[in-house]
Amino acid sequence: MKWLSVLPQQCLLLMTCLLMALEAVPIDIDKTKVKGESHIEGEKVENPDTGLYYDEYLRQVIDVLETDKHFREKLQTADIEEIKSGKLSRELDLVSHHVRTRLDELKRQEVARLRMLIKAKMDSVQDTGIDHQALLKQFEHLNHQNPDTFEPKDLDMLIKAATSDLENYDKTRHEEFKKYEMMKEHERREYLKTLDEEKRKREESKFEEMKKKHGDHPKVHHPGSKDQLKEVWEEADGLDPNEFDPKTFFKLHDVNNDGFLDEQELEALFTKELEKVYDPKNEEDDMVEMEEERLRMREHVMNEVDINKDRLVTLEEFLRATEKKEFLEPDSWETLDQQQLFTEDELKEFENHISQQEDELRKKAEELQKQKEELQRQHDQLQAQKQELQQVVKQMEQKKLQQGNPPAGPAGELKFQPPGEHKVGDAPKHPVGGDQPLPPGHVQEPAVRTDQVHP
Repeated sequence: MKWLSVLPQQCLLLMTCLLMALEAVPIDIDKTKVKGESHIEGEKVENPDTGLYYDEYLRQVIDVLETDKHFREKLQTADIEEIKSGKLSRELDLVSHHVRTRLDELKRQEVARLRMLIKAKMDSVQDTGIDHQALLKQFEHLNHQNPDTFEPKDLDMLIKAATSDLENYDKTRHEEFKKYEMMKEHERREYLKTLDEEKRKREESKFEEMKKKHGDHPKVHHPGSKDQLKEVWEEADGLDPNEFDPKTFFKLHDVNNDGFLDEQELEALFTKELEKVYDPKNEEDDMVEMEEERLRMREHVMNEVDINKDRLVTLEEFLRATEKKEFLEPDSWETLDQQQLFTEDELKEFENHISQQEDELRKKAEELQKQKEELQRQHDQLQAQKQELQQVVKQMEQKKLQQGNPPAGPAGELKFQPPGEHKVGDAPKHPVGGDQPLPPGHVQEPAVRTDQVHP
């Protein structure tokens, strides 16, 4: 596990997952006193979704590499320079054949998936002549020039892509949440514009009342402080608060026993604090805000405790944090409802952007409506021409009847024959002595009797 403790933030999740199954040195504690189900030794813990669009591919590559003993041993002894320089990726040439074969298959599947995504996107804008090879360049987690085999360059690119994307995860999340809050306020103000003066005042009053009700909650402990952890120790773990021990607390909440508190294990520690502020049954409590608050708490603790910035908290880092003044006497924690998330200028800029998008959509809708009307006009014109042709054909047939010429069929044949103009072989055949009348001038031959015998 040595290499994990020295990894910088740049290689955080990929390398973390690679050795998730390794066991750390256990700390002797009595888990019989802990509420709830105990963790089963050796039980596989599902890792949370990274949020990357190639998350499934990343996980599958990790799972396959973990099956190779040689590569696994190299990982345990690798240092930061080997990882950054790509030397670790070159160890891929030494893995077993069946591992390489499986990696080749995974890469082909991923390339096929990306091509399907590209095609779907192009089809949505009615584009044709797709150059998949050129468009694959936008995906930086694999080598698009070789779509069939998984090479050391693919592993190197996968590590670097995951590194870069995860490094910017929190920043992107902050921006998205800010947009979410501005959209809420924008929609509220737009709704108020549709109301008369009296109803608008009632809505404004209700809004302020709900805002005040949401802000009226118990004190939230500073994330990662002694008071906050002791509350988890007592209420979640069911242990005596007077016997709080940081070392034991760390082992209790290292759910997968890998010797680290990762981001998800940290986030689970803040549930009690969040329940003080948010209740899904309350109209005034926004569950999207609750999750953002949880992530803010995790991000804050990581910044305070994670010394080497690998987004993993070791036991040493954890214990060192408990010795700081901030752990015993923390500042008060401001929740989201106590902060100004955006300014009026930012909201105005956001609304202008929305207005521009709406104008573009409106223009596209008008253009589509014009195209629809033109198609309908052409359809009506064709229908009118069809009716005119049918009318002409009908008039021609009537004219032929008036001139004594029978109407012709599709191939020019007569639809009926005048009397006496039957074709050869078309004359009706009647049995002799039948009841059918004979044509004029026809003399019937006498029938030969078979009962008379002549000598």
